This record gives sequence, structure tokens and C-alpha cells, in this order.
Amino acid sequence: MPEPKGRTRLTWKRIVGYVISVAIVVAIFAWAIPKYADYHDVISAIRTLTPLELWSLVAATIFNLVTYWWANQAAMPGMGIGKAAVLTQTTTSVANTLPAGGAIAIGLTYSILDSWGFTGTNVALYVGVTGIWNIFTKLGLPMLALVFLALSGHLTPAYIVAAVVGLAFLGAAVVLFALLFRSETFAIRIGNALVRVVSWFRGLLRKPRVTGWGEGAARFRRDTITLVRYRWIRLTLFTVLSQLALFFVLLLSLRHMGVSEHEVSSAEAFAVFAFSRLLSAVPITPGGVGLIDLGYIGGLTAFDSLEKAQIVAAVLLFRALTYGIQIPIGGFTYVIWRVKSDWRRPADVAAQRERVSYFPA
Repeated sequence: MPEPKGRTRLTWKRIVGYVISVAIVVAIFAWAIPKYADYHDVISAIRTLTPLELWSLVAATIFNLVTYWWANQAAMPGMGIGKAAVLTQTTTSVANTLPAGGAIAIGLTYSILDSWGFTGTNVALYVGVTGIWNIFTKLGLPMLALVFLALSGHLTPAYIVAAVVGLAFLGAAVVLFALLFRSETFAIRIGNALVRVVSWFRGLLRKPRVTGWGEGAARFRRDTITLVRYRWIRLTLFTVLSQLALFFVLLLSLRHMGVSEHEVSSAEAFAVFAFSRLLSAVPITPGGVGLIDLGYIGGLTAFDSLEKAQIVAAVLLFRALTYGIQIPIGGFTYVIWRVKSDWRRPADVAAQRERVSYFPA
């Protein structure tokens, strides 16, 4: 039974990083958030939830989880919904729990997929494509939010500036992506440029140079073109759907906490959601915990300063359902991966499956 790959030594530098992350989270929840509302008032607001409201939130959360499974299925042809659930929840739990958990989750992704017969080629393609689509979606959300705010008459200069910056990054990413897949020569140049940069940093650490990234980028380009050609609609649909389903949980939390459309409109809530999602790319705390919560609270209370306790309650409820609950679920799915032997393939079979079919099943 394979062990998770990519483990790293626990150095003093990492320990200091963990301590700093914990200190930031504690400071946010113990000092920053109480500046907006007293926790006693927040708990009182949450206790007003009716059973129907609670179960509607649970149903919305479950649907949101399933949309992520669908998106990951689209990026890995041949992976069933059960395996997609185990992979998604297990790696998400790691990413949400540990500092630099995203990098560790990639190693765990390889271990899980490798045990099911998918090889390094498949995993690299899966990680690359899902990462690219997530980046495009997160950068595109502020543009959509800008449109909604303009239609609702709540457009502010701050949001325009933020959206323009996001548009610039999105445009650069799209251009780079287009050039990468238009020309194999350009793909090789990108790979070789990355080799020089990474090798320089490794040289500072007295580690050997890396090689072969140019050819690797060319192979990745060919494989990605094949996958995207037949799966781009599914990838786009389910990636966007997963973000909209996540926003729906936030909106439902606000409404169930008594924050009306008049107090914080759907367009305003979506704008805060879109720009707060960008904070998840900042790897200061595990899964952005604390920072993202503060971003949501600060953004939403800027639109309505009278219902702060209800807004804080809605945000913490939303984060508990979409962030906190992921951790125990991920622990459970990790156990499933470890014990469900009938999902595993012998090593010789895995070796023969250097590539999976990218054509629609």
C-alpha cells in the first residue's frame, strides 16, 4: 500500500512558519473579528436558525461538494464519482489544515492517483488543467461582479480598480496559455526558462540543477490539447458551477441570518465573494483561514454597518460549512482510500497505463 509521496522534513524554518500562521489566525479571531461584533451576539444569531434553514444550508453545502467532484472528474477521464469524492475531499482537507498545504496536497494527489493506476503523466495533466481552470475562474469572477454591481447601481471606484487589476492578470494568463498551446517551440522555451529560474534558486540552496523541463512542457502541451479539445465544455461548466454553488451557500447564510436583499444585495454579496476568493491564493495561513473570513466580514459590513452581528454570524456559518467541515470529511475519505483495496491496481498494470483515453466515455 503506497505511502503519500513528497514528504518533507520538519525544519526550524517550517516550525517558525507554522507558529506564525497560528499566531495570525488567533489574532484575527481573538482580536480583529470581535471589533466587528461580539461573539455572544454572533452565537445568538446562529441559534435563531430553524431546522428547515439548517437543512437547506446542509443541502446547499453537499451540492457544492459534488460540483467539485464533477469538475475533477472532467479533468481525469476514467475516474468515477466515488474516487473523485475521495481524492477531492482528502487533498482539500490537507490543503486546508497545513501551512503550504497546497504543495503537500499535490504530493498526496500523486499517491492516491498512482495507487489507482494513473501515472505521473496523468497526474501532471490533472493538476495542471484543474489549476489553470481554477485560476481563470477566480480571475474572471471579479469581472462578472463588476457587471452585476453596474447593473444594480452600486459600482464604486475601489471595485473598478480591483477589477481592472484582475482583468490585467486574467488577460496575461490567457495570452500566456494561448501562446503555450499554439506553439510547441514556445512551450519548450517556457520550460527552459523555468529550468533556469528554478536551477538558480536551487543553486542558492546548494542543490543540483533541474533538467528536461523543456521537453516536459512540450509533452504537457500535447496532452493538454487532447484533453481540452474533448473536455473543455465540462471543465468550464463544472468549474464555474462549483464557484457559483459556493457563493449560493454564502448568500443563503446571509439570508437565513436575517440580512435582507435591501441591506446587502445579491450583487454586493457576489462582489465581496469574488474578490475574497482571490485571497485564497495567498498562502499565509492554511486554506486562507482567518484572512478570508476577515475579508468577507470587512467587505460585507462595508455595505451594511447596522447588521454586523448577523453578517459575522453568516460568514462564520458559511466558513464552517465550506471550510471547517471539509477537514473531518477529508479524514474520513483518507481512511476510505487506505482501506478500499478493490480500487487499487497492481503496479505492472499501472505501468502499462502511461496514458488514459482522453476521449469522452
